[in-house]
Amino acid sequence: MPLTHAPPQPATGNRVSSSELSLEARLAATDAAMTIRLEEAAVAHEVRTAHISTDPIDLGEVLTVPLTPALQPPTPYPTPVAALLQRAHHRLLTDGWCAGALVEEDGARCMVGAIRIESRGDHGLEAGAVAVLLDAIRRKFGDVDSVPSFNDAHSSGRIPLRMLDQAAGLADTRGL
Repeated sequence: MPLTHAPPQPATGNRVSSSELSLEARLAATDAAMTIRLEEAAVAHEVRTAHISTDPIDLGEVLTVPLTPALQPPTPYPTPVAALLQRAHHRLLTDGWCAGALVEEDGARCMVGAIRIESRGDHGLEAGAVAVLLDAIRRKFGDVDSVPSFNDAHSSGRIPLRMLDQAAGLADTRGL
């Protein structure tokens, strides 16, 4: 409810007109009056809602998803190449994406760098993942020379990340 009149002044013999008060004093008086009104409203609200029964809620039962779902690893694919591509995708989400290098000082990686680190030295698995990734890229973008050239052609990791995710699905569909 808007304040439509000045707050009541105490009945004393030394009444001061509002024009003689400084801005700070008028603001302080208005603040005091509003504080009293808000306290009265809070009490009135408690009285009006006292009859409503509320049971405590266990938040453990309500909050069932991670607070940062994008950073949680998804359910892994059962096939090795698809799982590798999925891990590489997750690696880029967590450590960052880069162009022009396999890995940067801050840990950001390109698509091939993420596949290489996640293959854990299995060169055959790495080659299979890069081949499926290149196939997925070519299906979407036409004739692309290589995965590194595709990676370096982008200024952000949004499309390379999406292609890793699509390649993981393609590898799973193929049973790789």
